Amino acid sequence: MDRVAGAIRTPDQRLRVFVSSTLKELAPERRAARAAIERLALAPVMFELGARPHPPRSLYRAYLEQSDIFLGLYWEQYGWIAPGEEASGLDDEWNLAPDIPKLIYVKRSDHRQARLEALLARIREDDRASYVSFADADELADLVVKDLATLLAERFDAGDRRHEPIPETASAVTSTELIGLPSPLTRVLGRDDEVDAVTRMLGDDGRRLVTITGPGGIGKTRLAIAAARAVEASFPDGIAFVDLAPVQDPAMVMPAVAHALGIRDTGDQPLAEKIRRALADRRMLLVLDNVEQVVEAAPQISALLAGSAVSVLATSRVLLRISGEQSVEVGPLPSAAAIDLFVERAHAVKPDFDRTIENADAIAAISESLDGTPLALELAAARVRVFTPAEILTRLDHALPLLVSGPRDLPERQRTIRATIEWSTQLLQEDQRELLLRLGVFRGGFGLDAVEWMAEGLDGIAPIDALGALVDGSLVREQDRGTRAWFTLLATVREYAREQLETRGAMSDCEERHARFYLRLAAEAGGPLTREGQGEWMSRLVDERDGLRAAVAHFIATRQWNEVAELVWPLYLFWWTGGQLGEIKGWMNRLLEPDAELTGHSRAIALYVTNAVAAQQVPDPRLLPVLADCAERFQREGDRYGEASALASLATAQLMQSQPDLDAAEDTVQRCLRLVEELDNPVGRAFAGMLFGRIELLRDHVPAALDRFEASLALSRDIGDIFAEESSLNHLAWTRLRIGDLDGARTCFSEQLLISSSVGHEEGVAYGLEGMLVLAATSGDVELAGRLLGAAEGIRERKGLFGSSMFSFHQPIVEQIRAGPHAADFERARMAGRGAEVAEVVEAALA
Repeated sequence: MDRVAGAIRTPDQRLRVFVSSTLKELAPERRAARAAIERLALAPVMFELGARPHPPRSLYRAYLEQSDIFLGLYWEQYGWIAPGEEASGLDDEWNLAPDIPKLIYVKRSDHRQARLEALLARIREDDRASYVSFADADELADLVVKDLATLLAERFDAGDRRHEPIPETASAVTSTELIGLPSPLTRVLGRDDEVDAVTRMLGDDGRRLVTITGPGGIGKTRLAIAAARAVEASFPDGIAFVDLAPVQDPAMVMPAVAHALGIRDTGDQPLAEKIRRALADRRMLLVLDNVEQVVEAAPQISALLAGSAVSVLATSRVLLRISGEQSVEVGPLPSAAAIDLFVERAHAVKPDFDRTIENADAIAAISESLDGTPLALELAAARVRVFTPAEILTRLDHALPLLVSGPRDLPERQRTIRATIEWSTQLLQEDQRELLLRLGVFRGGFGLDAVEWMAEGLDGIAPIDALGALVDGSLVREQDRGTRAWFTLLATVREYAREQLETRGAMSDCEERHARFYLRLAAEAGGPLTREGQGEWMSRLVDERDGLRAAVAHFIATRQWNEVAELVWPLYLFWWTGGQLGEIKGWMNRLLEPDAELTGHSRAIALYVTNAVAAQQVPDPRLLPVLADCAERFQREGDRYGEASALASLATAQLMQSQPDLDAAEDTVQRCLRLVEELDNPVGRAFAGMLFGRIELLRDHVPAALDRFEASLALSRDIGDIFAEESSLNHLAWTRLRIGDLDGARTCFSEQLLISSSVGHEEGVAYGLEGMLVLAATSGDVELAGRLLGAAEGIRERKGLFGSSMFSFHQPIVEQIRAGPHAADFERARMAGRGAEVAEVVEAALA
């Protein structure tokens, strides 16, 4: 468990705030604390699933040791005490907290448990802790924001981090949590009326679609985030943020929505149907950002609204023209807010900058000349490093009249933004300007190696220096991802760069260079994905997902079919664990169309991927010869990894048949194992071991099966593969249950459930709950069994996991209960479990 505990993932390495509290009684306060922490661009570290009851100390000790601030919330309950333990997890978290600042908030009550009173007495005696009482969630949120802001000013230097970067894990891929609202680093200025208008509309149940419109750079996204935070309490099932800036194809809008919701596209059902079922009765808000470039997807958005209870807040330069749409148009900032914005941004780049009597008129004139447009003001303010406000004004007075005389088909305010971008680029050196244009081909973000790749062929350019100039000019933004620097272009700047490339006739060459970068990246990642340290690559590939998709789209559009296969194939494990098999199956189907000219290797890849996806969904005997043929094709092409993968899929399909041929399956796994041993592929060895274990189990050789699963578990832990570790634990638990070892089964299911919940892998949580329901039923607790089943069903429904599973064996027990005298009680509990907080159900299962 030590290794798992070290795998908290805060990609941008923001300061981490560990939140310690009971779950159920303080649920509103936990939400308020999370929002307050994120408002200050800090990272909340919260056990929404795994903190209770009493996980191994090593688990939350690691979370605590990797945190910068301890925030304790207390009310009336001391918390659950596990059998054999003397203290609750709440008490342990306080005792194990390292020497970091501690902010303690106690909700007023006259009915506090005695042991909690004793804990609070110890806390009050600790002079390292700040202790204050509060009445409700709103007061708590205000206190947390003020206290954290004060603490940051007093205690932390942005360049003085106590912790080494946290090792990244595959949880970045397997996590199925919602993608929540971003945490902007700046305040919203001058938008109170617009925020009020949006929140009023969203508060009306009859207005489920609100569109914020306005030109690029006017602040639509920032306004949407502020309004969404203001109505957070009205959407108990959460808020999901869908960034559509990297999406150009309207057909990819629903996959983007699914990704933000954590719904896995396993290829077994149409994705739109999965989303509809997942959202059917959920009261949640979807924030769709940058819809204008995929406005043709409006019918899909309309269908989503019609088939669910969700509300949608969209930002777009144009209306969606959907029935029931309400809109709020965003205009220029009021004069005072525009001046404040310029001063605030200028102070951010030049800390000693301030508004004075001498520069006040120039600042006001700059704000007026830029029409109170936030992006234009920010670009101009970035120049205070080298120019005074008066000098900036002079240069703008010379440049803007010429620049805004450009494309007259644009609204005046949009011409001002474009003119300001043009002015900003004219202040760059030629190589810096050229690099900016090339970086415009990236739909999402990019790293330093991508910058160096795109700069190739530019004479005399120092890519890192040129990139620094772009960051200094606010044309490129930086946000670190763990140990990696990560960069993005604002949508308006990207649009400008792409238009310039189109005008020059250089777009196709840049897109080809961009796609070749990802082809190289895929080849580089393929090996490490199957060995120790795969988590680092898995995490990076999550960040690169938009670029990978864009590269595939380019190769398909240019009919470079073999390049599609070469890019997809090394990353097969990434696509699989990330729930994107449906998407890559679509790509491979395109390769198998008659007009696609393929090499033998590319055809083997396309045939294998399309059929391996199907083999995981249904026990179809017709797939057995197809998968065997795929293995032979890979063998002829000299691809041992492909041959081993096809054999593993063939063995799995053989074992899924109603009357499996165990000798044939064993022979298949033996062939697979020989190949992965030759390749030194520990991930392959772990899964081959699990297949051997299943064969032994089907032969009723339980001790041999246990040995196989134990060996796979040890190997999974050695290489840090959480997915394989969860699977090994689940297999071990069911095997122990088969021989009546209830304690052993409970230990394995509990550990698997803790790991899954700790890294946000909800599919793993569902598997764990399905195992625990059998233990509950065995002990006679039919009501708990029903709650656990309902919660597991709810998870699978929300995440689009509707197919049968070869990793869970609870259904016979469920059928027995439904045929017995307690069926009605079981069904009532099951329905209650479907609507319950997953954290509460996990707590009940482990207790």
